Amino acid sequence: MSNRKNGQWRLKTRPVGMVKTTDFEFVTEPVPDLKANEFLVRNLYFSFEPAMRGWLNDVESYVPPVQVNEVMRAFTVGQVIESDSADFSPGDFVQGMLGWQEYVTCGGPPGVSKLSEGIPPHLALSVLGGTGLTAYFGLLDIGKPKQGDVVVVSGAAGATGSVAGQIAKIKGASKVVGIAGGAEKCVWLTDELGFDAAIDYKTENVEDRLATLCPEGINIFFDNVGGSILDDALTNMAMHGRVVLCGAISGYNDEDLPPGPKNYTQLIVQRGRMEGFIVFDYMHKASEAMQDLSAWLSEGRIKHTEDIQEGIENAPVTFLRLFQGKNKGKQLLKIADAPI
Repeated sequence: MSNRKNGQWRLKTRPVGMVKTTDFEFVTEPVPDLKANEFLVRNLYFSFEPAMRGWLNDVESYVPPVQVNEVMRAFTVGQVIESDSADFSPGDFVQGMLGWQEYVTCGGPPGVSKLSEGIPPHLALSVLGGTGLTAYFGLLDIGKPKQGDVVVVSGAAGATGSVAGQIAKIKGASKVVGIAGGAEKCVWLTDELGFDAAIDYKTENVEDRLATLCPEGINIFFDNVGGSILDDALTNMAMHGRVVLCGAISGYNDEDLPPGPKNYTQLIVQRGRMEGFIVFDYMHKASEAMQDLSAWLSEGRIKHTEDIQEGIENAPVTFLRLFQGKNKGKQLLKIADAPI
């Protein structure tokens, strides 16, 4: 038996309303010896997405809910440190939904894959990972941008929104407007990422500002927020406008389901379309997206930032940053340096 101890964060109680650090419990258990064809991964980074809040509810969804006393589910990047597998060797960097824990014993695919050569671990969880893929397929397959479109992105200073807005510019949008919370985030969008304008929802009237900035209406609204901001966008949609439903973080911690959008009938008036999507449905096309994202990144056409906290003890606190509006770009937690 190995002397290693595996630190894990498990779901202690199902959250009611806003998620709390006390909804999770840190435990340790021995790391078992490997069996035939298994390999041991040392996790290095945890990824945090708003959708993880929904995984904590005991309801049917696109993935099963995290069970009480189960390791908190999350995408991670780690390094293989021991192996009895012909497919994975010590030193290999891998990614998968391996959870909030230090060590994971794996039996191979499905669910675990090697990182492509040369991709830094943190980028595999952000712009060259699920974040980039979500922005790519949401905008291109659901939004279907056309040359000259006016595109508005809510949650624009977050991991997905910031990439979606830049892809819109690459695809020929005449104007890209980001909605974010706080002057610092808005300046980042316009001065560094190339958005044409930014709206600070904390200090500005979003509906009025959208009417001013988009006098001919919004062709694509890429929504990560929902709630009143979705209503404000619906009021300002152009003829045949498209609403991409990527997320609705404004309501994820509500105890009761929020009311539906008041202004949805504008979709009838403007002959518009509103469609949701889950990035998992597009994984068969991931290589296509990765080629484009890698090229745009190397050409400097996509810029990114990661908010990297440190220490496995800070996993629940880091998760809460998403709902407190503290993160700019992709929220990650580094728990260890690569051991090999």
